[in-house]
Amino acid sequence: MTAHRGILLCGHGSRDPLWRQPIEAVAARLVAAQPGLPVRCGYLELQQPDVAAAAAELVSAGVTEVTIVPMFLGTGTHAREDLPRKLALLRQAHEAVEFKLQPSVGEDPRVLDLLASIALE
Repeated sequence: MTAHRGILLCGHGSRDPLWRQPIEAVAARLVAAQPGLPVRCGYLELQQPDVAAAAAELVSAGVTEVTIVPMFLGTGTHAREDLPRKLALLRQAHEAVEFKLQPSVGEDPRVLDLLASIALE
């Protein structure tokens, strides 16, 4: 059986509904680049859907391989502790699905180069 891949963009969450716009813009760009690619945004707190609900949506869509992308600039408690705990629960809830956790986007040198370039403008 071939894996059907999906992406879950994981954000912190905020009381301000405008906070989620950049993450949703990334999701829209992913879908524009690869039409039909299942992409969901999930939040650790204060907003819905939470990570578990977003993962369940992907699984319901037939996804068998979920790449979780932490949309954090730094690797704080959420990335080091909270996400691995949630990942363990996801693996228990969806045993037939492979979940892959990427490093926080802020650890990618391409992101750091882009941020430095923007700061120099």
